Amino acid sequence: MPKLIIDGIEVEVKQGLTILQAAEEVGIEIPRFCYHDRLSVAGNCRMCLVEMEKSPKPVASCAMPVGDGMVIKTKSEKAVKARNGIMEFLLINHPLDCPICDQGGECDLQDQAMAFGFDKSRFIDNKRAVKDKYMGPIVSTKMTRCIHCTRCVRFVEEVAGVTEIGATGRGEDMEITTFLQASLESELSGNVVDLCPVGALTNKPYEFTARSWELNKTETVDVHDAVGSSIRVDSRGREVMRVLPRLNEDINEEWIADKSRNSCDGLKYQRLDTPLVRKNGVLESSSWGEAFDIIKKRLIGLNPNQIAALVGDLVDCESIMVLKDFMSKIGVQNLDCRQDGSLIDTRRRSSYIFNSTINGIDDSDCLLLLGTNPRKEAPIINARIRKRFLRGDYQIGLIGDAFDLTYNYNHISKTPEGVTSIVNEKNNFYNILKNSNKAMIIVGMSVFTHPDVNNIINSLYLLCDKTNVINKDWNGYNVLHTCASRVGGIDLGFVPGKSGKSTKEILIAAEKQDLKFIYLLGADEFDAKKIDKTFTVYQGHHGDRGANVADVILPGCAYTEKNGTYVNTEGRVQLASKAVSPPGEAKEDWKIIRALSEVVGCDLKYKTIDQVRKRMAWQNNIFADINRVYDDHSFFTGSSEFISSIPFHYPIKNYYQTDVISRASKTMAECTKEFSLNNNKRVEI
Repeated sequence: MPKLIIDGIEVEVKQGLTILQAAEEVGIEIPRFCYHDRLSVAGNCRMCLVEMEKSPKPVASCAMPVGDGMVIKTKSEKAVKARNGIMEFLLINHPLDCPICDQGGECDLQDQAMAFGFDKSRFIDNKRAVKDKYMGPIVSTKMTRCIHCTRCVRFVEEVAGVTEIGATGRGEDMEITTFLQASLESELSGNVVDLCPVGALTNKPYEFTARSWELNKTETVDVHDAVGSSIRVDSRGREVMRVLPRLNEDINEEWIADKSRNSCDGLKYQRLDTPLVRKNGVLESSSWGEAFDIIKKRLIGLNPNQIAALVGDLVDCESIMVLKDFMSKIGVQNLDCRQDGSLIDTRRRSSYIFNSTINGIDDSDCLLLLGTNPRKEAPIINARIRKRFLRGDYQIGLIGDAFDLTYNYNHISKTPEGVTSIVNEKNNFYNILKNSNKAMIIVGMSVFTHPDVNNIINSLYLLCDKTNVINKDWNGYNVLHTCASRVGGIDLGFVPGKSGKSTKEILIAAEKQDLKFIYLLGADEFDAKKIDKTFTVYQGHHGDRGANVADVILPGCAYTEKNGTYVNTEGRVQLASKAVSPPGEAKEDWKIIRALSEVVGCDLKYKTIDQVRKRMAWQNNIFADINRVYDDHSFFTGSSEFISSIPFHYPIKNYYQTDVISRASKTMAECTKEFSLNNNKRVEI
């Protein structure tokens, strides 16, 4: 390993690091604009110039590899003068927009101009002006501010994989633009706003609404998919102003998907803020007491078999636990958290979580995708797969519809019959799995809603037995969920009891009027018309499909308005924090159910959220360890089964509107309109 001296400090670093990276290892910060840890080196801005002994001129530390015996000075007169000159050149054409720029207070250029800039300019000619470009409903542009760092260009090409931003012209005529000024079509496009070191690219929905120093910042987790990305919610008063990513190397690195970032305006619209009861076919406002009394009267005298409860996609684990205990007190076994009707194997935890972990994608050496479109179902995971693919020597196979996933793959079969061909060793991908050390299989939700789900899963178990997908050091069998509440619901046992009905059976029984009472806890993603003849209680935060058929509506809290626990697709337990207060009379969901249980006469013993969490840990000990992923290499023995040629039915038709919050979002509606012709675009490979 090379040894070098940086500002008088001797340091030994790994071969291949740059001077800038070596300096950071000893706590010396070198200013930069174009350099970013997760992007390729461009060396455009030259702000990172340092003095290197025996070099006739300053060198760009971001692009210069370390060498044994180097002597580097980052604070010498020569280095400081070089940076001052670079800063003066950068500010020649930069407009004096700071008072109206959304980047104000968070601008790298502002900060470094204070450290390295002059208090006057020697430039007397007119500043350059550049026409703004259209990049879609999420990214706003003020291209006169652009300093040509090309971070956005490298991000969309290397991470997002869409190659839609580039540069035209040379020198002072250079401009950053999209192809034919079209919308930036990527589920990760909003990340270019975070990457932009100046105010050239800003968040269009957030534009001119607030200043960073006005906002309260709350660290929490995202619930718009099952990835559980770490996010920061910025709020002012009772309004969520924006959502930003937090660094989490194990899950989302420092990116978030566009729906997670920009659907937050949906928290303002179509909100339920007071209890409602249906009288003469019309929903009318009521008190909590009146609503509870109506529910009590409907429950009295009913056989437990005539009652059912469904849990939706955005529900926290505390609320699921309390609802399960409430239903268990009155003997109800018709419970399900799988409102899409998926038949997930819940016998062992390893059969329904992402066992390899998201971070484990980086260590895998081949991948089989089955019935999934990760670009729409989990854009963050898709970006990880692309990252691993770009390192090379990575074979990817796909069974199901062919989509543009931003990386190349071997399209094995359009129907699930492709599993049989691999298991029977009739497809070369069997040998790829067999000869690998850390093979991965990612199973999508469309597999669990397929008519042959049991045969497909049995064949997959057999494939894991025959190949090296599961071994003593590695479990490569992974289920990719699409709902934030799904894994937590299964962990807490919110599934049908021994004689209980699943979601599909509950809906059939409701149509036949065999059910007399249904409790919907944030459940909206099913055909609500099937239960319109059954007395229905809907508890949630938006007036959506479930609320439309409800006889009693109890207003709950959205994920930003309560403290809660969520379990992501890896099985990782995460805590979400309250950022704002709920509107009107809305209450935390677990408190509503606990209060209702008291009125009904089966009072639950816990009174605080800590007591509920202790109950959750007693139900399943995984809730005692926050942010931990358990290793489980145990599995069932599989068998070769007949699999039909029925194609998969994918869960996401429109990426931008998959839940009650995103459907209420004006920004997501604009994205839907903009990209409606290209959503879930199929390609032949």
